[in-house]
Amino acid sequence: MADPVQFGLNRWTLSSPASFALDVKRGEELGWDLALIPSSPLLSLDPYVMLAFAARGTDRITLGPLIENPVMRHPAVLASSIATVDGLAAGRTLLGLGAGDTAVRLMGKRPAKVVELEEATLLTRQLLAGEEVDAGAREPARLRHARPVPVWIAAGGPRTLRMAGRVADGVFIRVGRHERNLRAAVEAVHAGAREVGRDSSDVGIGLVLHTLLTEDHSYAADVGRSIAAGFYEYSPMLFEGAGLEWDGPDVERLREEVWPDFHHAADLAAAGRVVDFLSLDAADAFAVIGGVDDLVQQLRGVLDLGLPISTIVIHRLPPAPDSRAVLGERGWKEVVAREVLERLQPVAID
Repeated sequence: MADPVQFGLNRWTLSSPASFALDVKRGEELGWDLALIPSSPLLSLDPYVMLAFAARGTDRITLGPLIENPVMRHPAVLASSIATVDGLAAGRTLLGLGAGDTAVRLMGKRPAKVVELEEATLLTRQLLAGEEVDAGAREPARLRHARPVPVWIAAGGPRTLRMAGRVADGVFIRVGRHERNLRAAVEAVHAGAREVGRDSSDVGIGLVLHTLLTEDHSYAADVGRSIAAGFYEYSPMLFEGAGLEWDGPDVERLREEVWPDFHHAADLAAAGRVVDFLSLDAADAFAVIGGVDDLVQQLRGVLDLGLPISTIVIHRLPPAPDSRAVLGERGWKEVVAREVLERLQPVAID
């Protein structure tokens, strides 16, 4: 029997290291399998300090940054930082890398190119494996406190997916939840693995799914359209894969009305109204949105595709105005863990 899918969350209390640690500990008690944290220097506290605090107060949950990038931090710094955390949480850390996008754009820098991300991933994995690396110094470079931490890449475009299949321990696929896009993404990862003679089953497959728990259909439609627009502005081929059309003004002109982009706008509902020409099918193709029953049905639909998915990361979207009515006195993490994930039988959490 296949191992059960693990469920992670990348939205936690980030006001202080102590608050983060307490929140992750509660998440572990609720049964969440991964606690992932964004890395965006201008927006969030240092992720490795936060993860170190959480490591000391937990026993089971996997910890790591999602998404880190080689633009703001050199691979040697990335390897050193995550190895330090793994020293506190042995065997339950991972490093999630990506091109950078918002975190680097806020500093006026460009995201890493595919070849740059590939080189950074290879170097980081070599350092974490304790290998000697020719860095152009008099002596080979080696990470003295190396730890066997897996390096995953978050990817959505076909070139990045293939590259990740070649060099990463696992891939967090970010293409929404439409079947054709998901199948094409997994095949791209496997094709990359085959290019270098790797067994495709050795490359972990995870999904990052934007998720909104709400009974407010109007709010859900607006947020869903913003998420769909965010995928289009970076990976327009995903619309074609889902059989959708961008039947509106040029996205480059529309993005001038949101900051920094459609995925990270401060008011996602307002950003969605900028692209109100998008159909509800577009929102449905790229996000998991609705009440408890809707979330169960949509997530089960993904799992029933039979893809080799080992992990699903729930990317929590900002709550709707009706969130208290939906959640009652319980928090979002508890409601989703107890009323959504536990119903995804036989893929359930304790």
